[in-house]
Amino acid sequence: MSNVRAPSPHRVVIVAFDGVQALDVTGPSDVFEFAGRGRTGYEIEVVAPAPVVTTSSGLRIVPHATVDRFRGRIDTLIVAGAIGERRDAVDEELIAWLRRASRRARRTASVCTGAFLLARAGILDGRKATTHWAACADLAREYPAVTVLPDPIYVRDGDVYTSAGVSAGIDLALALVEEDLGPQVALQVARQLVLFIRRPGGQTQFSRGLAGQAASRPSIRELQDWIADHLDHDLSVTALADRALMSPRNFARVFATETGSTPAAYVEAVRLERARMLLESSQERIEEIARQCGFGTVETLRRSFSRHLHVSPHGYRQRFATAVPFSTAAAG
Repeated sequence: MSNVRAPSPHRVVIVAFDGVQALDVTGPSDVFEFAGRGRTGYEIEVVAPAPVVTTSSGLRIVPHATVDRFRGRIDTLIVAGAIGERRDAVDEELIAWLRRASRRARRTASVCTGAFLLARAGILDGRKATTHWAACADLAREYPAVTVLPDPIYVRDGDVYTSAGVSAGIDLALALVEEDLGPQVALQVARQLVLFIRRPGGQTQFSRGLAGQAASRPSIRELQDWIADHLDHDLSVTALADRALMSPRNFARVFATETGSTPAAYVEAVRLERARMLLESSQERIEEIARQCGFGTVETLRRSFSRHLHVSPHGYRQRFATAVPFSTAAAG
């Protein structure tokens, strides 16, 4: 009889609470469960403050243990997220438990806005982190000790991992499986669940809205409106300064003060937003979209998409178009 002990499974503890998003819990759980089939992989447990928690969609989860009765080692601690007031309603007792549990875990992670709970517990202090694109500004404002990265699907800083919105928890779980069991196992799981092993692009491609703010000075606000209606015109600093009846140097300074963006960056953001809208909702060829939006060529449009969204115009259209037959879409 062999005296060699079988390796212990990685104990994954997922923290849930009332109002939690169901996919934040079930998505990573399914990834780890698939990864463990037929091998020593993962022991998955859900813990919560109460014997039953109700998710934001109304589904009820019966945890394996309540946090006050949970005992034993933790390999991976994962904190799920919730929207707005449901997230903020998490009491200090759970935050204190997270703080203690993280100290005895090999690694700690969050899904979506679960990053706010890690930040409340001080676990993200001095670290880089991400969360859902729509909540990144709030996380940065509420927790200035955290360096918030708005684009990555997930971020690792030492033994702490944070992921972007909702389904990004699945991407993070796949990365953790690859770290634990190797790339072949992670690829097998991705194939079984019909997922990208690494999702192309960052989460910026899912966000909406311009970086620049509306100006308070009427002349600059009127110019912003004019820019939006004349994207295929000459929108250089010199041309815009002439239209605003200012010197180029003074115009650039005033525009940046009013909008929080340089004229060139603002124009590119407006053009990019219009191109996104046309790719989503029209059947225009990508060459024509590049012309209409003032990029001139498909190559210039492609470079802007790659720089800001980390995806090509054609790739963006494939993911988000509502009116375009993919088989006839022009490559970009």
